[in-house]
Parts: sequence; C-alpha cells; structure tokens
Amino acid sequence: MKRGIVLCLFGLLAGFCVAQEFQLRCEHDSLYWLNDWRLPYPVYQFQTGDVDGDGSEDAMVGVVKSTRFYPERGRRLFIFKKLSGETGPRGNEGVKVRPLWLGSKLGGILQDFRFVDGKIRALETTTDSLFVVADYRWAGFGMAFERYIIKGTDKETAIKYFRQ
Repeated sequence: MKRGIVLCLFGLLAGFCVAQEFQLRCEHDSLYWLNDWRLPYPVYQFQTGDVDGDGSEDAMVGVVKSTRFYPERGRRLFIFKKLSGETGPRGNEGVKVRPLWLGSKLGGILQDFRFVDGKIRALETTTDSLFVVADYRWAGFGMAFERYIIKGTDKETAIKYFRQ
C-alpha cells in the first residue's frame, strides 16, 4: 500500500498514477481519467484498498467539485470498483471501472482522507473552524460514521492523529 502511494505521488507529478489495477492519468489540472472513467475535476488524493470488504481492491479518488446539494466547490470522495474480466490488451489501461460511491459528503467539511485498517480516515473541519479526525466504514451503499479519533481540536493536533 505505501509503495503504491509513493508511486502515486511521484506519478501525479508526471501526469499519471498506477496503483494495483487502477491507473489515474492527468490530461490537465481539471481533467483526469481513472482507467476508462472520465473525471473532469481537480484531483487531490488517490489511494487503493478494499473499501467494501469483498476481497478486491477499490480506488478512492478525492476530487474537488460542487454537488446538487452542496453548490460550493469542496473536496469529495469517489470510490470505484474494477469490473471483473474487463481487462484490455494493454493491462491496466484496459481495466474498466464503475463507480461504487460518488460521495457528496462524509460528515464535516472534508480536507483529506486515508485508507486505514479497512476504513476511510477523514480529516475534516467543522463550521466553527475546528478540526475532526473520524473513521468511516462501508455500509452497503456509501460510508457510515464509525468513530471519532479526535474532535474539536486545532489543525496541527488533528494532522498528527490523522497520520497515525
């Protein structure tokens, strides 16, 4: 997992990212492709892991966009699955994906996320400008709040807990 993230960070600078069977490719700062899926938004995070517990890797992509219910641009979390048996002749580039969840919101105002122990760990802010670190788990359709790691704290403390 950590090696994939390092490759991903290096790859994002070069305009592409490969982790497991997923490839994130950048055409420009607001157009990315996750394998065959067009993402016409800026991307701030990309990780892989088994989000839904079915034994296969999923792709987690953090995008910046507005939604119907939250018209202000913000950081969102999209989760994708690989379609089984859908690999093209060029390996990862031919793997087809489908959305598992295109999230508008987790709990607070999303700043960043990580995949930790089968859960999404989110660094969030609150409407009163405090910071929260919370874990979310897959709940059949979408993410469900599991627990706070820390809440109502300053940014530096929250980042320390977020990175643990």
